Amino acid sequence: MQPVSENEIRASLVNCSKGEAHRLTLPAGFADTPWPDLDFLGWRDPKAPDRGYVVAWRDEEPVGIALRASSGARKSLLKSSICSVCVTPQSGSGITLLVAPKAGAAGRQGNSVGLYICADLACSLYVRGKKTTALARRFEESLTLEEQNERTARNLRGFMDQVVSG
Repeated sequence: MQPVSENEIRASLVNCSKGEAHRLTLPAGFADTPWPDLDFLGWRDPKAPDRGYVVAWRDEEPVGIALRASSGARKSLLKSSICSVCVTPQSGSGITLLVAPKAGAAGRQGNSVGLYICADLACSLYVRGKKTTALARRFEESLTLEEQNERTARNLRGFMDQVVSG
């Protein structure tokens, strides 16, 4: 992923107000972000743990979306789930339903979309083996690492398309 600045992140958010974008807290260690290892930048807001953000490059510009953790019942810690974006198996607490209001008028009317994703939004790092889950390993796949990275980016792009389309 190409690096993005703090100002670019705040300006890129398509489904929240400018005030909300201004108040977001960047991820800890933002200055040391491993850009070459990312397909997208994703983080949970350390000051508001029920909020998350994802920024990815689309059509030569960064596009960001604000997310909220679902307030539904927590999953059993004894069961595992699979991330819809990176296809990484995680313990029940490692996958969460994050919901994004749609951009524009549809979002202001309360329309939203959601997906089950790694709770820490570190999908790119799990695919590349830079971070491990509580389950300690990913499935062995016949896809190359490059193909897995493309699948991760494609899955996120599909979700972002639903948010941006309003």
